[in-house]
Amino acid sequence: MIENIKYKSNIQKMAGSGLVVDATCDFNDAGTLALTEKVLEPRNLQINIDLCKSTLLDSWEALQMRAGAGAPPPASFDDYVISYMGEIIAQATEDSIWNGAGATGDFQGFLNTNGYLMPTGTNADATVHQDAASGAYTAANIITNLQGLTANMATNISAVLRKEDLHIYVSPKTYALYISAVSTLGYVNAYNMNGDYEPVFEGYKIAVCPGMLDNQAIAAEKSNLFYGTDLLSDATRITLMDMAQLDGSDNMRLVARYSGGVQTGVGADIVRQS
Repeated sequence: MIENIKYKSNIQKMAGSGLVVDATCDFNDAGTLALTEKVLEPRNLQINIDLCKSTLLDSWEALQMRAGAGAPPPASFDDYVISYMGEIIAQATEDSIWNGAGATGDFQGFLNTNGYLMPTGTNADATVHQDAASGAYTAANIITNLQGLTANMATNISAVLRKEDLHIYVSPKTYALYISAVSTLGYVNAYNMNGDYEPVFEGYKIAVCPGMLDNQAIAAEKSNLFYGTDLLSDATRITLMDMAQLDGSDNMRLVARYSGGVQTGVGADIVRQS
C-alpha cells in the first residue's frame, strides 16, 4: 500500500544482474541496475446517501437486546450505521482492485477488460506472462490447471520463485474447487479439508481474495502489486448528519470520501492464467 498520493505517484522498482563478483584490489564496474517506472493514479470516490433511520433500526435493536450475562455492550446507532457502510466500502474496494473498470463508482483494476494484467486493452502490459487454462475451473481440472500455472512460473519468472512474498492469487470459488480436489485425493487426513492447513500448492502459498474473478489465477509477489490512496483512514472516515433537527424528517445523511487505485511494478515477474 502507498499512502499520501494526492494526484499521481511514480512507482519505481530496480532489478540488478551481475552485481556480485569476486573481490579484487581495484575498482571494476560490474553488473547492471535497471530501473522501471509506472504511474499509479488513485481515483476519487464517494458515498452520499439519504437514509431513513427505520431501514437499519430493527437490526440495531435486535443487537441491543442480545441475551447473555457476558454479552458485549451494544454499539450506538451511529456506530452501527458506520460499521455497516464501512463493510460496503471495503467490499467495493476489493472488487475494484481486481475487476474495476475505471467507470462510475470504481477504479481501474487488474483483471477488467482493460486491466493492468490483461494481454490487450487500454492499460494492458505486454510483459505479463499469459498462461492458457484447459477450460473453466472445476474440481476435476483445477490441479491440472494449477500445475500448468506453476510450470509457466518455473519457465518465465524463475528469478522470483524463491521470494518469500510470492503467492498464487485465486477466488474463494477456485480455492473451494481446490479443496474439493484435495479432499477427493485424501491428502493426509484432509478428506474434507478439516484441520488447520496452510493454503499451498506444490510449495507455493495461495492467497484467497474475495474480489478475485473466478476461472483466473495470478502468480505474483505481494510487493509487485500496488494499491494507492491518499490516506488509508479516509476509507473509514464516515460522516453522519441527523436531519431531524434541520427539516423534521426521520432521515440521516451519510457522507464518505476516499480514493483508490492499483498498479503493477514489474509485469515480467507476473503470470496470469485464464
